[in-house]
Amino acid sequence: MIVWVNGAFGSGKSTLVDELRSRWPEALICDPEVVGYVLREIVEVPTGDFQDIRLWRRQVADLAVGLVEEYRRPVLVPMTLVNPGYAGEIFGALEDAGIGVHHFFLKVSREILEQRIDGRSFTPDNPEQDEKVRRWCKDRIALCTAAADTLPGGTVFLDGELTPQELAGQVLDRVRAGGRSGV
Repeated sequence: MIVWVNGAFGSGKSTLVDELRSRWPEALICDPEVVGYVLREIVEVPTGDFQDIRLWRRQVADLAVGLVEEYRRPVLVPMTLVNPGYAGEIFGALEDAGIGVHHFFLKVSREILEQRIDGRSFTPDNPEQDEKVRRWCKDRIALCTAAADTLPGGTVFLDGELTPQELAGQVLDRVRAGGRSGV
């Protein structure tokens, strides 16, 4: 099974996945950003967003399927995925492979998202790049918030302003209940 934690930049996806992993040690963490970073080293990304590269979407789905099939362990995926077409491609490939997906979306107010983004350092040795990344993240808040209405049916919306411990409890309760929330 896959537990996909979605939400805007700064919503707490990685923090929640880290908390889930501490409570669910057999779970693997698969961060699709790593796939994007590798692709950026190989090919040009004209839009600046590696999600726009079809190969990224294929590789993310293939990697997630491979992890589940090879290791027979749950996979935690912290990734903003708000383009409905891209979500359809990835979740469709997972479904076609017979992989159960629990899809959670962290809802957080714009004000809190901006505070969290401002409090992060993405490239500590390069303040100019750090600010550029912060602007990029903030520029996508409205898009991520609006996308909540276009996410796949079965998406579970969580209050991302709760503590990571509270959120992990909600996710684990939902997953352990056996209901498939997702695509």
